[in-house]
Amino acid sequence: MKAIKIPVYQIYIHPMDLRELKKDVWNDETLPAKLTVGKKRYDIDIAYRGSHIRDFPKKSYYVSFYGRKTFRGAKEIHLNGEYKDPSLIRNKLSLDFFSDIGVLSPRSRHVFLKVNGKTEGIYLELESVDENFLAKRGLPNGPIYYAIDGDANFSLMSDLDKDVKSSLLSGYERKTGTAEDSNHLETFIYKINTMLELEFEKEIGKYLNIDRYLRWLAGVIFTQNYDGFVHNYAFYQNRDTGLFEMIPWDYDATWGRDVNGKRMEEDYVPLEGYNTLTARILNVTAFQKQYRDILSEILQHQFTIDFIKPKVDGMYKDLYSCIALDPYKDKTEWLGEPELIYQYIAARSAYIREQLAKLGW
Repeated sequence: MKAIKIPVYQIYIHPMDLRELKKDVWNDETLPAKLTVGKKRYDIDIAYRGSHIRDFPKKSYYVSFYGRKTFRGAKEIHLNGEYKDPSLIRNKLSLDFFSDIGVLSPRSRHVFLKVNGKTEGIYLELESVDENFLAKRGLPNGPIYYAIDGDANFSLMSDLDKDVKSSLLSGYERKTGTAEDSNHLETFIYKINTMLELEFEKEIGKYLNIDRYLRWLAGVIFTQNYDGFVHNYAFYQNRDTGLFEMIPWDYDATWGRDVNGKRMEEDYVPLEGYNTLTARILNVTAFQKQYRDILSEILQHQFTIDFIKPKVDGMYKDLYSCIALDPYKDKTEWLGEPELIYQYIAARSAYIREQLAKLGW
């Protein structure tokens, strides 16, 4: 058997705790465990993570490290099973793509996981978006919010029950920061929904990093993450500038596959996106032009087969050594996924160019 080319993670959970973990997959309470990577052992707390993915046979995990100990500069990590993605690479490919186009994005790497000696297969280790995420990038500390459901839509109205929200913070969970910071977020959401057109154009740049937001929007559009507009992101406010910006999260349903792993047509997600903030920004002529220029720039440089293929090839080369060992994956299907990704890039590029011409931006 060929040597595995990606890091091997071995987790040991006491059998009684493992039974407790399996008893209720929706329980967020962590249980003690051990993580061994190479010759190093770490005391950890572990729980299942995700929403609908908890029902999958291949579980995903949240891992935190005891006391002052960190692992690769992090206090916590996420281990994603990528169960519905036949390629196992779409999440990482997307997050790296966001970084390439100038958006704050979590780092990730593939690992091979065993739990109590049982092979669980290939996982994606995801960097947590928290104060350590900011410190590693030399960014000032500031509040970070997770978009936890469809109400994170920058609207006064709920996407879930189609009624007025009970709170402007509905859909958000504060990861770092204070109650005063949350007041700033409430003010921002209120302003988005109440400023008149001319006031919005003049004032929105005092609250939001426009360039970063439009680049994030472009990233959602190119990867075609349907949930990316009202979910699947974190929201960070830079304390030095006071400006908010978006951070992508959970991007496995992309590059031509939907959340169920089925083929997604290249015209499924429109260029204008779906949330209230995007609608207001793209109603401003100057921002339309800025967005058009960003889309054109990415079409020419990063969203090309020439740019993406070496990244796909590199990941496939690393994973080839252990794909046959993953009990949840079909190697034959896995081998065919790169071509599907390249077909998607060609088709999506043509669609975006066609839409830009029609919109006249």
